[in-house]
Amino acid sequence: MTGGEAGDNKFGEGKVRRLSDAVRRVRIAESERSDAYADLHEGDRARLELLAEELAGVFSELPADDAYFICKVAGSTPPRLWIDPTTHVVMARDRRSYRLLKDTRLGRLTLHESADLDEAADAVTDYIAERLIERERSQESDALVAKLRTVAMDRREADEASPGQAADRGSMLIWALIVFLAGFAVGALGLVAYAWFMVPG
Repeated sequence: MTGGEAGDNKFGEGKVRRLSDAVRRVRIAESERSDAYADLHEGDRARLELLAEELAGVFSELPADDAYFICKVAGSTPPRLWIDPTTHVVMARDRRSYRLLKDTRLGRLTLHESADLDEAADAVTDYIAERLIERERSQESDALVAKLRTVAMDRREADEASPGQAADRGSMLIWALIVFLAGFAVGALGLVAYAWFMVPG
């Protein structure tokens, strides 16, 4: 056997790579990553549901017709516990800390972050209490503004009605003066006529 033939056999005995095997390996790796991600997703959701259970008593004290507060875990990515339309809780990157976030015109703000369930529940409870107080103040302000607006409108209507009333009073005074002057004139003419006919010429 020549050296060239030996080299050819050695090359022929090497591992044959197949594309189908590579596709299979990639699919298995992706499946494992998906399973790990799903586990993380379910873990985040489970922690948020625990927080929702801690807050169940707080939300039960809200009026039944109050549709502003939500307190519901959404199956989004990542999972979120919605407190109201602009505020929610998510798990931080460490998968242990609860992060209370609020969307504002200036961007998203972190109101509180803690790995302790009780602290996170207290932070959400305080946030709800602050919103309730702000809403009560806003309602009181709106009621005060409405009252002031009503008073201003009443005054304006009274001012608009005053010129007409003044004109009516002026007309009555003018007619009274005319009647008085007419009576005076009739009386004067009567005296003149009496004097004319009664005084002997």
